[in-house]
Amino acid sequence: MNALRKRLDALKKPFGKGEKLEKFAPAINAFDTFLFVPNHTTKKGAHIRDAVDLKRTMVTVIIALLPALVYGIYNTGYQYYIQTNTPFTFLDAFIHGAWKIVPMIIVSYVVGLSIEFAFAVYRGHEVNEGYLVTGLLIPMIMPVDIPLWMVGISTAFAVLIAKEAFGGTGMNILNPALTARAFAFFAYPTYMSGNKVWVSEASNVDAISGETILGSLAAGQEVNYSMLEMFQGAIPGSIAETSTLWVAVGALILILTGIGSWRIITGGILGAAFMGFLFNLWGANALMSFSWINHLVVGGFAFGIVFMATDPVSAAQTNKGKWIYGILTGIFCIMIRVFNPAYPEGVMLAILLMNVFAPTIDHYVINANINKRKKRWSNAQELKTA
Repeated sequence: MNALRKRLDALKKPFGKGEKLEKFAPAINAFDTFLFVPNHTTKKGAHIRDAVDLKRTMVTVIIALLPALVYGIYNTGYQYYIQTNTPFTFLDAFIHGAWKIVPMIIVSYVVGLSIEFAFAVYRGHEVNEGYLVTGLLIPMIMPVDIPLWMVGISTAFAVLIAKEAFGGTGMNILNPALTARAFAFFAYPTYMSGNKVWVSEASNVDAISGETILGSLAAGQEVNYSMLEMFQGAIPGSIAETSTLWVAVGALILILTGIGSWRIITGGILGAAFMGFLFNLWGANALMSFSWINHLVVGGFAFGIVFMATDPVSAAQTNKGKWIYGILTGIFCIMIRVFNPAYPEGVMLAILLMNVFAPTIDHYVINANINKRKKRWSNAQELKTA
């Protein structure tokens, strides 16, 4: 490690203060801090020394995403082979999935990081590590058959409009990954819905039906998957959203490390379960009659509530606000699914809606706490004078 440290220090000399390449120092510093903990500390004010910086937090989230990503790569190949009636092995399915998904990840990182680096150099600040997670989330929530150029345009839109326009990492009010998906959904609807986009190369094979469970229910069709299959995720859907099992493994990692908010996750589950149960009592259509338990394990609900609703920047910050934010996200997710067949997924719009209202929720929670303390102090003063 010492040899690597010396080598990096030598490479950084032309980028030092007063040197010829000083303007591009944020770019080289980004590679430095990716390998080593930054050696700078705060100079004033109260602070806590902690080895867990933003980069280490983002790396922890990436580790939590890996189980769902690896399964998503396998499931992409699995769905292709079973629907084409082609004999295959686990390795065949994994290689096919990787062939489709890895280029999407590369495009997402190349486009997103290029914009991040350009803004860092232009504004003269260090490169923020927030895109390490966003760059992986974007392809994970896309259909496998979406063209790479659409991934690139959606990524650019998300980074420019949902992030850099607000000042960069820590300033955005909307989750950038979901913003990319929303842009793709409304700009290229034929590539984001239907039964031809969820199974790779489906357009080149006759008689393939890759409709998602929620899409089938919205169309009034029957669902032939068992509860175990839905929970395991061996079904068509966005690349890494289908397996609630592996999303739960990621959720456990986030909760045990203190990175993800268990209040938001639990609140989202309770809100969705409550709304799903109420619709089960109504039972006016297929989506209403769909068991509330199944609502929790199909579509992108589990993935969204674990990895995107818990975004520390765009989510509520207060403890009570996190409960409210999570519960309302779950409620709105099921409501959108049931009442609007055009958006049978629901979780994307629910999270983006709650992103907008998160500051308002925190505002009223904080004011309520202030008023409660004022009342407590007033009562104490009255007791002293009595």
